[in-house]
Amino acid sequence: MQTFISETLNTILTTQKSFENTVFVMPSQRAGVFVKEALKEKISRGFLPSILNIEELIEEISGLRKADTIQLLFHFYAVYKKVEKEPEAFESFISWAFTVLQDFNEVDQHIINSKEIFTYLRDIQRLKNWSVKKPFKETKMVKNHFSFLEKLEEYYTKFYPFLLEKKIGYQGLIYREATKKIETYIAKNTHKNFIFMGFNALNKAEEFLFQQLLSAGKTTIYWDIDTVFLENKHQAGTFIRKYKATWKYYLSNPMLVGSSHFNQNKNIEIIGASKNNTQIKYAGELLKKLPNFNQTAYVLADESLLPITLNSLPQKVTAVNITMGYPLKDVPTTSLFTAIFQLFLTQVKLNKSQSEQFYYKDVLQFFKHTTIAPLLVIDNTNILDEIAKKITEDNDAFISKKQIELFLKPLENSVKETIAKLFYPIEKIEEFIERILNLIVLLKEYADALEKEYLFRYFTIFSQLKTFQNEYNFLKTLKTIYQLFNQLLNTESISFQGEPLQGLQLMGMLETRVLDFENVIITSVNETILPKNSAQNTFIPFDVKLDFGLPTYREKDAIFSYHFFRLLQRAKNIYLLYNSESDTFGGGEKSRFIAQLIHLKKNSKKLQISPKVITEKTTIKKIEKTEAIISTLKEVAKKGFSPSALTNYLYNPYQFYTQKILKLSEYKEVEETIAANTMGTIIHDTLDALYTPFIGKYLTLENSKEMLARVDNLVTFYFKKHFHNSAIFTGKNRLIFEVSKNYVNRFLESESILISGKNQLKIIATEENLATTIEIEGLNFPIKIGGQVDRIDELNGVTRIIDYKTGKVEAANLKVKELSSIADEKYSKAIQVLLYGFMYAKSNHITQPIESGIISFKNLKSGLIKVDFGKKDYEITPERTNEFVEALKELIKEIFNPSIPFTEKTKN
Repeated sequence: MQTFISETLNTILTTQKSFENTVFVMPSQRAGVFVKEALKEKISRGFLPSILNIEELIEEISGLRKADTIQLLFHFYAVYKKVEKEPEAFESFISWAFTVLQDFNEVDQHIINSKEIFTYLRDIQRLKNWSVKKPFKETKMVKNHFSFLEKLEEYYTKFYPFLLEKKIGYQGLIYREATKKIETYIAKNTHKNFIFMGFNALNKAEEFLFQQLLSAGKTTIYWDIDTVFLENKHQAGTFIRKYKATWKYYLSNPMLVGSSHFNQNKNIEIIGASKNNTQIKYAGELLKKLPNFNQTAYVLADESLLPITLNSLPQKVTAVNITMGYPLKDVPTTSLFTAIFQLFLTQVKLNKSQSEQFYYKDVLQFFKHTTIAPLLVIDNTNILDEIAKKITEDNDAFISKKQIELFLKPLENSVKETIAKLFYPIEKIEEFIERILNLIVLLKEYADALEKEYLFRYFTIFSQLKTFQNEYNFLKTLKTIYQLFNQLLNTESISFQGEPLQGLQLMGMLETRVLDFENVIITSVNETILPKNSAQNTFIPFDVKLDFGLPTYREKDAIFSYHFFRLLQRAKNIYLLYNSESDTFGGGEKSRFIAQLIHLKKNSKKLQISPKVITEKTTIKKIEKTEAIISTLKEVAKKGFSPSALTNYLYNPYQFYTQKILKLSEYKEVEETIAANTMGTIIHDTLDALYTPFIGKYLTLENSKEMLARVDNLVTFYFKKHFHNSAIFTGKNRLIFEVSKNYVNRFLESESILISGKNQLKIIATEENLATTIEIEGLNFPIKIGGQVDRIDELNGVTRIIDYKTGKVEAANLKVKELSSIADEKYSKAIQVLLYGFMYAKSNHITQPIESGIISFKNLKSGLIKVDFGKKDYEITPERTNEFVEALKELIKEIFNPSIPFTEKTKN
């Protein structure tokens, strides 16, 4: 395959054999590597030329070094503080400083008269503020904004020389300085030949520099654009057409452009895929079909898809070269540092700094991080499990520093000390940064090659923060450094660099400059991604940019158009994938570039793919009853079946098996907010304490008043007893506390109303343990039934068996039509209270009718909701009890029947 680099070098070699004093200037460092490799193949002897990327050349001309973001930010704030009498705090400053620096950069890159544009911006605001009729009412925010725009020029004029003095600068400043020094540079380098290859969109400073070098002679520029785009007013040729028409040099000299390749036969497939995962998976299938990857580019228009792309590469891809700027916010290690910040931010928010306590979820999030968890392993045992277990057992939402130190005690000293120090109080920001740096050094020893790249990037960031904090001391609080950290995440990226000459080339769109490939796969060819959306973060309005010749989204669209179509010029096999899912952000609408390509290449194939939906048959779990299981069931029967155990069997026999045979319990979590079952226990215990003194007595109104007076203290006591959490009387817990008191008070009031007339209410028992045995034909062992009934009383001579429920129960839940068919989950509540009634009647040899029912605290107006046998017939007679027991025996027979497995019930 004849690439642009190869074609250009062939042209150069027809007139030039020696490259001793030749400088090749490329748009990117990666392109320079390919040029160097191609030259090695084409020349057998002599010196290779010097190969620079454009930024290296500009720095060489200007004599300045590019400063990174953190440097610029701290230096800018130092200047800002000198300008302002009452400067904003650093955390407020960084919220707008990034945008201002970006605007300064753009103004300088395009050699705009800074005074003119910033004065223009100021005057626009003054006009907006002016009114003939009445003065404009300014809020404080509006005044601050106007003041800020008035000061932009002063910030710029003070900041510019400040950086020059340090011989550093942002990119635009370096470009502006290069334009001032180009004549001197040319005079010093008359012996050198300059060859520029593959450039397209130049800023005004670059245009000036290129034209100066062309005018001086010994400079040649080779442009890479197909005639289809150059001559037909296509958007991809916007910039090069402009240079050909406006540059003085090209009025009398030909422009050296690439030959025509786009019109050659190409296999083009345009593939719509539902969701990003489908795109990436299908791209992996395309790679499987290729014999090798030496001439293959896999381009991610959406670079955030890199992780799933790496996980979806086929096994035959043994070598991958990743070249792209991966956003720092998407790096897995980022969540570790976010977790560290969160420990202290939550601590401050919940006022736990003095007590040196941390929110348990933040602690667990830190320890569970993929980089920390491996450090907690001792003799193949991860102490993280012990930490989580201990936190759950204590049921405390806050963990003290001392507790954390105890958790870490078994670890080796270096690991223990480094992690423990992270939880120390933050007295100085420099110390906090030092702790993080020490952690990174520790993690490096356990990290793989990719993780080391991530850690090194963060080590660089935090080292710079430490250096500038020591110099300026701008970071006063953790909140400030966290805000700065988040700003950096949104602007910084990590650059992957590998072996560019081997294996599959995995890259972003900008990294494809100058390079050509036979096979091209591009994913996420959607609007708002390729080209990117038109939103720009700037203080310079669109119309002002137009007036001063600054680039807008139109120019940026043209840049992406050039990169896209240039990559396709020489390719033979082109696969363009886009997300066709319309319900996702940025999905559904394919890029305009696809429509343009279809217009130019009418034989392009169009496909629509979707993932194969494989429906898996749901396997219902079944457990056959072995002799061992039957033996365990007998042990359970010996100890006793509770009413809730029998109803659990009705709900789900498999769950009954896991709880009663396997002895499995539900996973316990820290109870931050009082759970419904805990609230129920508190109310039960409170009522037990209130009614116990009156067992065997008839209640009086005086008794009710006594109980009402004790409610607050008792509910408080049982809250503290059953809820082991320091946050008892705050937030939702406070609400639940008040609701619990309200339930008890309302219930006692309803009891007062009940006994205020001629009704006589006698308390027989509270929280009474009941038990009995039954003999079942076919089972040669007795079955014990046992449980705790909440209350037994006697109302006007009728014995009542009462179960308290904090949930809502309706009368319909306790209606029983046929006792013979009661073994059904819909009768679960009736079964419970009937069982209590049966046990009480049998134990106490009661033959007269009784009543059983439920008091629902969410339905107190209904009073005692009794088991209803139809037409408000509530009497539980011995005959009905016998009929119920017979149905119960059939249920127990089923439980012990070896031919009936424990089968999982699924919800429809």
